[in-house]
Amino acid sequence: MSILPDILEPGLTTVFCGSAASSASARLGAYYAGPGNRFWSALFEAGLTPSLLAPSQFRLLPDFSIGITDLAKHESGMDIALSSNAYDAGALLTKIKTYKPRHLAFTGKRPAGIFLLEALGATLKDYGEQPETIGATRIFVMPSPSGAARRWWSLEPWTRLGAIHQAAIREQVSGK
Repeated sequence: MSILPDILEPGLTTVFCGSAASSASARLGAYYAGPGNRFWSALFEAGLTPSLLAPSQFRLLPDFSIGITDLAKHESGMDIALSSNAYDAGALLTKIKTYKPRHLAFTGKRPAGIFLLEALGATLKDYGEQPETIGATRIFVMPSPSGAARRWWSLEPWTRLGAIHQAAIREQVSGK
């Protein structure tokens, strides 16, 4: 059984994927629930959500055309504490092929690098959009919102994704 449920459905614009639930998230039963985590504020500040959501409100994300999952669904903790077989790139690839979001956004280089190599045979370029796609799904890599990754934090890639996300929603609404 997964530590946190996937929030996935057809027609989503952007699906976020992290490494694994943190210890705080596993304990509280909510994504990005650690006190120093910037995920929820980044969504709001980047224009992905119209208001600041609390971690306990993660089930509301589809209201904003956003989904959420993790690369390691059955272990929790910091990346360094996860077993070598915790990540399941094949399962994520299947989910993306099934639900077909417009964008897959990794919340950190570690899950992105593992997924790109194991599922697509590619290497991570840098933050932002990657040259690889999964069908029509564009792949993005965001700086980790974890408090443990504070020294690498930048809102800029999140803001760029927010603009792309909103443009895709407008395009979908207008029927283009």
